[in-house]
Amino acid sequence: MEHNFLPLCRADMVQRGWKQVDFVYVIGDAYVDHPSFGHAIISRILEAHGYKVGIISQPDWKDDSSVTIYGEPRLGFLISAGNMDSMVNHYTVSKKRRKSDAYTPGGIMGKRPDYAVTVYGNLIRRTYKKTPIIIGGIEASLRRLAHYDYWSDKLKRSVLLDSGADIISYGMGERSIVEIADALNAGIAVEDLTYLDGTVVKVKSLESVYDAEILPSFEELKADKSVYAKSFYKQYCNTDPFSGKRLVEPYSEHLYVVQNPPSRPLDQMEMDDVYDLPYMRTYHPSYESLGKVPAIEEVKFSLISNRGCFGGCNFCALTFHQGRIVQTRSEESLVREAESFTKEKDFKGYIHDVGGPTANFRHPSCEKQLKYGVCKEKQCLFPKPCSNLRADHREYVSLLRRLRAIPGVKKVFIRSGIRFDYLLADKDQTFLRELCAYHISGQLKVAPEHVSDAVLEKMGKPSNRIYEEFTGKFMRMNEKLGMDQYLIPYLMSSHPGSTLKEAVELAEYCRDMGYMPEQVQDFYPTPSTISTCMYYTGLDPRTMTPVYVPKNPHEKAMQRALIQYRNPANYDLVKEALMLAGRTDLIGFDKKCLIRPRKLKKEKAYEREKTAIKKKAASGKKNIPAAKRNQRSGGRRQK
Repeated sequence: MEHNFLPLCRADMVQRGWKQVDFVYVIGDAYVDHPSFGHAIISRILEAHGYKVGIISQPDWKDDSSVTIYGEPRLGFLISAGNMDSMVNHYTVSKKRRKSDAYTPGGIMGKRPDYAVTVYGNLIRRTYKKTPIIIGGIEASLRRLAHYDYWSDKLKRSVLLDSGADIISYGMGERSIVEIADALNAGIAVEDLTYLDGTVVKVKSLESVYDAEILPSFEELKADKSVYAKSFYKQYCNTDPFSGKRLVEPYSEHLYVVQNPPSRPLDQMEMDDVYDLPYMRTYHPSYESLGKVPAIEEVKFSLISNRGCFGGCNFCALTFHQGRIVQTRSEESLVREAESFTKEKDFKGYIHDVGGPTANFRHPSCEKQLKYGVCKEKQCLFPKPCSNLRADHREYVSLLRRLRAIPGVKKVFIRSGIRFDYLLADKDQTFLRELCAYHISGQLKVAPEHVSDAVLEKMGKPSNRIYEEFTGKFMRMNEKLGMDQYLIPYLMSSHPGSTLKEAVELAEYCRDMGYMPEQVQDFYPTPSTISTCMYYTGLDPRTMTPVYVPKNPHEKAMQRALIQYRNPANYDLVKEALMLAGRTDLIGFDKKCLIRPRKLKKEKAYEREKTAIKKKAASGKKNIPAAKRNQRSGGRRQK
């Protein structure tokens, strides 16, 4: 049978000659069969293991029959909100509704519900009372235990309980989903699957749960934010597959949520196998007439070379989702995929990206991680690179050279971001030279995030001195190559630890740099990050020391406006911020000032009147009183 998309409706199932699917996969995104989409990987892995999977994409959550199109699956339902958390997908940090959805045909907003995993789970459970439900993807993964929910501004229970599901397959899920499928296929009841790595389950007693660490109860977490901060950091320190413990979160005397240790990382051969599965590499053809799926554009001709990140940024959820151990594909697998691009009719010769969470990570940060795991309370790069860090770009340089040499490839870009502190830790400048010479086009986007060391410490980012060192090396390398290229820094406002003083410091940096960013990222408290824990509790969970948190919308607007102080629309906010920060020295006519004094309305009106009188006097006209002017014009109108 010719390879094709998996069934998207009952007619597709019948056409394949199937009478029943093993799994129905309900997804909040459009169906895109490309390895950049989690649902594509999970469904193809199950297919490779002999299971029949039918897709239900963006069902109408107001219609119970929308999830019954295949009938009851033989083994269970799978649910994912999509490649993004549905709330992040729907709302800006100011909680305003977004206007478009790149993961929906035509970019139309509103095709999935808020809290999609929970809504889909309850939708299915109303019809199929006993059928196993397994939830996964970024939304379920990051809400697997009690978590602060920014949009409702309260602590929420594990999504496992609110969704009515039986199991969470957290993290990337390739191992756990196959183990779950095999166990169900062997006739093991879903309630007995309490032991699989990479899963979260609910149990009525702890008799079958061994070697577990008991966390505070949900009631204790709600009652005391400091208790939540300590519990969260315990979870953070148990995200490693080699050293992570089994965690139990009690909800009552007869209800416990159990998080089993993470699945072990994929080795290189396993990673290659995942990305060599027979994907169609595009969206389902039924979306062509609906305006296509915008999200495919950036990833269709991009290469995922790694997953996992030892960068450890506190505002990033990668530690909880992909883990800190970097996993990579082989050069051969990546070259093979790149060669397939050249056979596509719409390939123009440009590979848009070669990377992952961090482009220039191509191996674990040190040799011991694949045996002992990552350090629990130490970071690889923060506050400075660990003495055991293996900073080596030779393999990445080799890969990029092979990709550039493929006939039909004109340019290979690196767009997924680099860690400049890791680049500096490598004494060999070959990668920096080739990055500047071949892999950017005029501008390189980097993420210093801030310039205040006090804020950077709360972010888990290197000090500003490190960024300055990198900018110097970058500019000198471009001068050496005779190239005119620039850095475009990503900056973040209102992160925990940032007062107006630090926000002004960032504004002064933008002034000195001669750069005003068109867009500024206001800190967004998404589930399961250290920074979000700081935002909710006012405590740094690493040290339990108090942290200043800018929560007031007006203050957040002032911090954001300071970075864009040149925008006339931000004048009043910038002036107010400078006055509150005691920095009125930055209001004036000196070149170091951010804004100039603005005259009062009465003064402006007086100046306009004086100017008008002078102009009339210069033209030889009499200064006719306004009342008489009105009489004359009125008389003419009457005539």
